[in-house]
Amino acid sequence: MGKARTKQPYPFWLGGVAGSMAACCTHPLDVMRVRMQTAATKPTFIGSIKQVLTQNGVRGLYTGLTASVFRQMTYSLTRLGVYDSIKTKLSKNGAKHLGMGELTACAASAGALAGLAGNPADVILVRMITDPTKPVGQRQHYRNALHGVYRMVAAEGVASLFLGMVPNVMRSVLMNASQLVSYDTFKDMLTGFGMKDGVGLHFSASALAGTFATTVCAPADVVKSRVMQGSGGSAMQVLTDSFRREGPMFLFRGWLPAWIRLTPNTICTFVFLEQLRRVVDLARTRPTVEAAVMAPLK
Repeated sequence: MGKARTKQPYPFWLGGVAGSMAACCTHPLDVMRVRMQTAATKPTFIGSIKQVLTQNGVRGLYTGLTASVFRQMTYSLTRLGVYDSIKTKLSKNGAKHLGMGELTACAASAGALAGLAGNPADVILVRMITDPTKPVGQRQHYRNALHGVYRMVAAEGVASLFLGMVPNVMRSVLMNASQLVSYDTFKDMLTGFGMKDGVGLHFSASALAGTFATTVCAPADVVKSRVMQGSGGSAMQVLTDSFRREGPMFLFRGWLPAWIRLTPNTICTFVFLEQLRRVVDLARTRPTVEAAVMAPLK
């Protein structure tokens, strides 16, 4: 008998494509999240929606969509691709079961790299979403994500692309450690309860993972958005000033829209990712299947 074939790793860019598809579905919720996190007052979710629709109409719900896709093709591509690569290598291509600590280390490492890779897109995204809320004379008027990068580098230097990098990397580490590990954990747990591999399993596991990740990441997400908005000051200064003015609950400002946004986004990302993986598997096995069908006819 010949040796069993080692399963090929999935394309590195698959996570970026899945993330971009998910972002196109959930971007209006991201707009609400950032608007609530950066508001000087305490707006309600419904109030934020009304404000956007009044100012810009339905089109306003898709403000910064190009930056969102740009972010997914840097941030999500890196975090999902690196996580799978490290996990595959440590598990010896699935031959060894990885414990919670090992999975967390894989996810945290991938998150740190993704936070660095996606920081420029994150800055552009926050600025494009909050731009319509500023006085006319202070608006940036970025036409799209690439125009925003060009304008920022020209006016503020390359360093401006890395505003808020510390809270962003921190959030990215927390997001990956909570979202990716909990997805794998919930997926294994639900499989143990008798759920079969399929869309139902992927939907349920990702919904639970999205709720868990939202709560863990809320504080870093709020600080990151406020720093990237360009209000001035380091992450520690923003944290201290906001804590003094608003109390500790400001760290969970926008939790509801963050949950409403992140949970559907998590569901869409993992469902799309699992389906894309199936397409890749099908494409890889198709020549073998065709050869098996044609063999008796020869």
